[in-house]
Amino acid sequence: MGSVTFPHRRAAASAGFTLVEILVVIAIVAIAVALASANLGDDGRRVTEREAKRLAGALEHAAALAQWQRATIGVSSEGNVYRFWSRDASDRWVAISGDDVLVPHALPAGLNVSASRYAGAPVAPNAILPLRPSGRNEPYEIVLSSPALTVIVSADPLNRVAVASVAP
Repeated sequence: MGSVTFPHRRAAASAGFTLVEILVVIAIVAIAVALASANLGDDGRRVTEREAKRLAGALEHAAALAQWQRATIGVSSEGNVYRFWSRDASDRWVAISGDDVLVPHALPAGLNVSASRYAGAPVAPNAILPLRPSGRNEPYEIVLSSPALTVIVSADPLNRVAVASVAP
């Protein structure tokens, strides 16, 4: 007697996915969604820290440029914008526009920037903090704040810029 085959059973068994295969796919999709949401979801803390590092880099660049060009460069802040300045021929402050790093920069919504101390004293609103061509500057602090985090960007007399987070 020959073997009996059931062609309709073999077709039905290979037509779908097993429970294990479906669970593996669901697990992979869940992991991918979790990673994407963790990387794409910029919370206020990360945005504030990123902008503080950007400002710190711009301040270091401005201090080096002041020495290289043998000209005083200034920095000011107002609300959510900071800008860098240079002196024109008549010794007036003019906003720098020819340097990609030092162009006026508007912070994202919810962030504020303010110069808080210069040479150990409080700073008046909209004051311009000078960065001297000699490279020896007064210590200063600039504060970036958001509802999630406050960050102090400070520099010492030798233009070493530091970023420190404090509780809001």
